[in-house]
Amino acid sequence: MLQEDVKRELISISGSEYVKDDPQSLVTHSYDGTPMLQSLPDAVVYPSSTEEVSQIMKVLNRHRIPVVGRGSGTNLCGGTVPVQGGVVMVMHRMNRILEIDMENLTATVQPGLNTKQFSTHVESLGLFYPPDPSSMSISTIGGNIAECSGGLRGLKYGTTKDYVIGLEAVLANGDIIRTGGKLMKDVAGYDLTKLLVGSEGTLAIITEAILKLIPPPRYKKTMLAMYKDLNGAARTVSKIIENRIIPATLEILDNATIRVVDDFAKLGLPLDMEAILIIEQDGDKEAVERDIAVITEVCQSENADQISIAASQEEAEKLLTARRSAFTALARLRPTTILEDATVPRSKIADMVIEINRIAKKHQVQISTFGHAGDGNLHPTATTDARNKEEIERVEEAFEEIFEAAIRLGGTITGEHGVGMVKSPYLEWKVGPAGMEVMKAIKSSFDPYNLLNPGKVFAKETRKRVVIQRG
Repeated sequence: MLQEDVKRELISISGSEYVKDDPQSLVTHSYDGTPMLQSLPDAVVYPSSTEEVSQIMKVLNRHRIPVVGRGSGTNLCGGTVPVQGGVVMVMHRMNRILEIDMENLTATVQPGLNTKQFSTHVESLGLFYPPDPSSMSISTIGGNIAECSGGLRGLKYGTTKDYVIGLEAVLANGDIIRTGGKLMKDVAGYDLTKLLVGSEGTLAIITEAILKLIPPPRYKKTMLAMYKDLNGAARTVSKIIENRIIPATLEILDNATIRVVDDFAKLGLPLDMEAILIIEQDGDKEAVERDIAVITEVCQSENADQISIAASQEEAEKLLTARRSAFTALARLRPTTILEDATVPRSKIADMVIEINRIAKKHQVQISTFGHAGDGNLHPTATTDARNKEEIERVEEAFEEIFEAAIRLGGTITGEHGVGMVKSPYLEWKVGPAGMEVMKAIKSSFDPYNLLNPGKVFAKETRKRVVIQRG
């Protein structure tokens, strides 16, 4: 619990209504979207302005109290679990669109703004904000920035980092900094904007963001390609890119996922397929039609068993919604669902899925795989039961081997979920000892007392592994 004098200081800044330490508030903010991780904070605060955040940080810095910035807590890496207690700072009151600049095609927003609401509002103005994490109906812009969220459109349009061009943030000592701005070019010093995007709340509390907007695509077309051969589906992905075509969406579902999604969404999918590709292209109508024709030829050349093109926008949305519901569908199977991510080069997708299936069979666990085939970001998802400790140990061993396989194939331990607590023991596998020391030095420079989201990214112990050859 917070000392009474600290609590009084926080109340003097935000008001008694927005400083809570009752059991219900503490329990509610003791976990996030990551299963099996929970730790109680000492208090929860709800600031309403950058100045309040600054004042709060000065108090916490003076008393050496940890702080965890939080949006809606949808992250899947344990990034907002307050493992060292302290204060959870919830940004939901700071939820406004401050400006839409039609001349510069930018939006200035607060971090607590809901992602879906923002995207819908921008589209109503005839503009487009591409990042579309699967959690966008719940997640916030601030959370997306902290995790550098991706989504289905990442292949063609990039991820959150490609649209954040300026930030306002509060440092651990309460100082307020501004980075970037409404600029398409800016090389004045280190790129602090890009450094803060994806830093998982370990370097600063983001209080405002300038986001780049673009014109929306004029036309879209969506198709399904179904394969009885997993390798054929993987080769299709590579060949589409080889043909100089970058689809807006290029998703893959393996057989286990197909079965569950079909039962959930009632699409009438054939259940004997080893893989399904969901492909969407957007742009000018003539270019889209030309690309879809070429993609169809590629699918046929790789022996796709069935190819279908959505006849209407409603049918297309149904297909994409089904893909977005993969996690929800899998979560119905068993009490605990562990959704992970690992990224490999596109040419290694089939190898990676085969490795995942081999590892799952070795450890006798249930793992389904789906993900963003176009950018090589796969989501192996284990359905299990947290009450079965022996099975959970086997699941954890399986995921450790999956991360190792991803690196061996030239990939990485996470493409969009972040490091947080879950991946921190494996981070050194990817960046090496020297890379870890550089990151620790950056962290120390921003946060010398380790108050901002402590216990994340940097593990106390790195998992040992055998020396592997990168492919």
